[in-house]
Parts: sequence; C-alpha cells; structure tokens
Amino acid sequence: MRLLRLVPDDTHIGFMRLRRITLPLSATLSVLSIVLFFVVGMNFGIDFRGGSLIEIQTKDGPANISELRQTVGNLGLGDVQIQEFGAPDEVLIRVVQQEGGELAQQAVISKIREALGDSVDYRRVEIVGPTVSAELARTGTIAVLASILAILIYIWFRFEWQYAIGAVIATVHDVVMTIGVFAVLQLDFNLSSIAAILTIVGYSLNDTVVVYDRIRENVRRFRKMPMTDLLDLSVNQTLSRTIMTSLTTLLALIALYVFGGEVIRSFVFAMIWGVLVGTYSSIYVASPVLLYLGAKPESGSGSKAAAAVEGT
Repeated sequence: MRLLRLVPDDTHIGFMRLRRITLPLSATLSVLSIVLFFVVGMNFGIDFRGGSLIEIQTKDGPANISELRQTVGNLGLGDVQIQEFGAPDEVLIRVVQQEGGELAQQAVISKIREALGDSVDYRRVEIVGPTVSAELARTGTIAVLASILAILIYIWFRFEWQYAIGAVIATVHDVVMTIGVFAVLQLDFNLSSIAAILTIVGYSLNDTVVVYDRIRENVRRFRKMPMTDLLDLSVNQTLSRTIMTSLTTLLALIALYVFGGEVIRSFVFAMIWGVLVGTYSSIYVASPVLLYLGAKPESGSGSKAAAAVEGT
C-alpha cells in the first residue's frame, strides 16, 4: 500500500528568492508588535494584576463549572476565572483586582459568598496584591530571557556563531510576534501565557535546529555550491518533516482549543499561533539570516569536517 505523502520527496522550491520580501516583512511586523505592546498594552490577567482567590468545595457531588461561571459572572466583577482544582468537587475562583483597595476586595468575597450560599465549603480565601503580581511579571520575563540566552550558548557551541545568532533572531521573532497577537486581540495574558511562550521557544528552536543540522551536513558535502542554493536544498530536504510535525501538532492543539474549555483557550491559541509562526521563521527567518551573517560553505568547521570526511 502506498503511503500518504503530503510533501513529495524531491521538491525544488526556491524559498530564498522570497528573502527580500519575508525578512523586511518580519522585521516590520516585529517592530509593530513592540509598538503595540507599549501603546495598546497587554490584557493582563489576574496573575499579573492581582485580585481575590477563593477555593471552594461543593457539597452535592462534582461541581457544575458552567453554572458557577454563570452565577459569579452575573455579579459584574470583571475578569473572573473558574476552574477545577484537584478533585471534581474542588473549584478555584479568581477575580481580578477591584478599584478601592482591600475593602473592595473584601466586598467581592462577600458578594461571592452571598451568591453561592451554603451549597459550598470555603477552604481558602486570599487576596493577591500588586506586589505579588509584579514579582510574577518579573520572574516570567526573566524566564523568557534566560531561555533565549541558553539557546544562544547552546547553538554557539553546537554550530558556528552565525547559526547561534540566526537561531536567536528567529526565536525572538516568534516571541515578539506572539506578544503582538496578544496585544492586538487583547487576549488574557497570565502565567499560562508565559508557559505558552516558553513552549513556543522550545518548538521554534527544535524546528530551527533540524534545518540547521541539514544545512551543516550539506555544507560538508557541497563546498562549492552557492549558499543560496545550499539553503534552498536544505530547507526542501527537511520540508516534509517540518510540515508533518507542524500538522500533527496543530491537530492536537485544535482539538484542545475546541473541546478544552475556557480555562486553557488562551494558552492553546498562543500555541497554535506559535506553531505557525515557528514553522515560518525556521524557513524564512533563520535560514536566510545566515546569508547576511556571512555563512559560507567553505568557512569554519564545515570545511574541516568535509576535509576529514574526504580523507577517510
């Protein structure tokens, strides 16, 4: 039986011919994303804005999340997050910080207690202040920056410096574009969004390293081939793997987006966007950047490795 192939084995697509369009476009969109971040701002969730946190346990079996969400949502408290917390009868309610200081937060808790009545037990009631929220924002930013720095060091040791800078440019491109999407659509940005960005960093790096590995192999084999042709050859050789990996990942993410509920929807949307932009950047950002950084088939470890292969 013949296997289904979405991408033929021997493609000859001239990806690098579009570099004079894709690189300026990516740079423009990245700058626009940064401008939107500072001008429009992010729709920070409770994790970064502070608010009230209430952990309850229902008395009559598993909690009805939809009913709870409707009951609390009708109180007019702004951004409210309700999710299962451990067992099916345990629920975590988080309400965004209200104007008016601690007295306003206490009023929120009183409203929720009055709305839910005696049908639940209150296991924990906390108020998350702005100091804790600022600390979460700071640590989240440090986590993203540390991951990018680790990528730079890893790629630098594994490849040459041009590859390290190219991988970091592609990764930063994906992170900035994701932040731009959050700013444009005003999606709820919380700790799960930070987790999504870190996951996108890993996915994008994996895709980029696969392409770079093939480029390095071809550098050793085709030392006299023009770099543009060599990049096209490498991307075409990994195209089937790239498409299949992205497609299977998207199928799982789309299922989560449709059936996973409101709690993880912003996280999954960020992941879907990250897979798409990560696939794009590995082809149209990470690869052509090597041309402008002076990577050549005859340079560095590629020539030494090729000489060693020929001598064996």
